[in-house]
Amino acid sequence: MAQIAVMGAGSWGTAFALVLADAGNDVRLWGRRPELCDAINATHQNADYLEGVVLPDAVSATPDAHEALAGAEVVVLAVPSQQLRSNLESWGPHIPGDAVMVSLMKGIELGTHLRMSEVIAEVTGAGPERIAVVSGPNLAREIADREPAASVVACADQAVAERLQKLCHSAAFRPYSMTDVVGCELAGTAKNIIGLAVGVCVGLGFGDNTKASVITRGLAETARLGAAIGADPVTFMGLAGMGDLVATCSSPLSRNRTFGEKLGAGMSVEQVTAQTRQVAEGVKSCRSVSELAKLNGIEMPIVEHVAALIAGEMTPDELVQRLISRTAKPETV
Repeated sequence: MAQIAVMGAGSWGTAFALVLADAGNDVRLWGRRPELCDAINATHQNADYLEGVVLPDAVSATPDAHEALAGAEVVVLAVPSQQLRSNLESWGPHIPGDAVMVSLMKGIELGTHLRMSEVIAEVTGAGPERIAVVSGPNLAREIADREPAASVVACADQAVAERLQKLCHSAAFRPYSMTDVVGCELAGTAKNIIGLAVGVCVGLGFGDNTKASVITRGLAETARLGAAIGADPVTFMGLAGMGDLVATCSSPLSRNRTFGEKLGAGMSVEQVTAQTRQVAEGVKSCRSVSELAKLNGIEMPIVEHVAALIAGEMTPDELVQRLISRTAKPETV
């Protein structure tokens, strides 16, 4: 058993807290809203994000970051990616000096083009042996309902990855360990953007051939950038790559795919955002990933076109037409 702090009481943070508790750990869940934390403690449910899911008794909630972090051996970070830096700057003094920090976030920081693990290292000064990532086909609702699922725990230190793997291995959740933090983070970020593109195609009324084409070429784009920034190509064929991409692009539970569908059906970015309770990370990260690709001399047309769509520089119809009308190339390119 370990004392674990989960910083972020949204759907994925709450679902992962449930996994950790099922695996035998004591979990303190931090939420920014005191009324939500009070409700979780009183009812053992987070009705705002996972209605009907009963949380284990080992999960308690608090709006006090100091209280959540006190004595934590592992600190799980589950806030929106663009808010990580400001939150860490606030939490930093309370994070135990020997705690391992685990990122559940899938994004690239705007302006700096840093992955979440790099933001953690920059703000906290932690070495790579104290920073890990969890990524895979992990739709929060299905995880919370304890449907069988697998994932990847990545850390530059294999021993730390294996320790974390054991801490989150429950009857329904099977984690694998690896050391490719770069590949896991890039795959998890890019799949949200590809999910937006697939959603746009669905919203426009296109079928499975179109979806499969976008998924496959999206994976190729991601792998190209991964090779340029030091990822292991094998990662993109596994749970953090293809697995997460398929789940995001095929499920109506995916916030990014759903967001894209609404854009394809004619709604504006502002209209969809106004009715979306949780953050669709691909909307925030598409610009930073597109910029990162250009900095590394890598073509990512799907990502680039999604960024243009979100910026209001392109319509959904134009996005699809421009992708189809690109110059024909060998598939390996």
